[in-house]
Amino acid sequence: MPATLDHFDHMLIVELARNARLSNVDLGERVGLSSSAVARRIKALEDDGLITGYQANFDARRLGYGAVVVVRVKLESQSAEAFDAFEKAVAACPAVIQCFLVSGADDYLLLLLVKDIDDYERVMRSQMSGLPRVAHLQSDFAIRRVVTRSLPEAAVAPNQRASQAKMRKTLATR
Repeated sequence: MPATLDHFDHMLIVELARNARLSNVDLGERVGLSSSAVARRIKALEDDGLITGYQANFDARRLGYGAVVVVRVKLESQSAEAFDAFEKAVAACPAVIQCFLVSGADDYLLLLLVKDIDDYERVMRSQMSGLPRVAHLQSDFAIRRVVTRSLPEAAVAPNQRASQAKMRKTLATR
């Protein structure tokens, strides 16, 4: 990782978080760099492991997945063996799109993507009920997605947001 990220690096990160498909030319116009400078900086951020990959976001409903289910998991013990066994098994569950080890009353928080309530029942019976060392599962259905971001907007400090706005304004008047 670079010793320090300058304001151009921060602006590139924010723009890529908003739209990773922007060309180097478009990124350069947004942050005030040449496309070759953008390419070099992005390559350095990738090489340093700050940018870990790129992914597409999908309209899950159009693919037939109409429900997101949040599942809270409490294990029967908090031993290393219980954690390892659970994590290995949950990684093999196709309906699980995210799994977090959490603090608090529960041990894990899972996000499942299912087609409907019948599919949810199938997933609970075929995948969730067989997970090892589980003492308790609690499920909640997400009603609708309100916000999705890969980084918080605070990833750019206020003074950098101001300089970014000023840069855009300058570029727009050219």
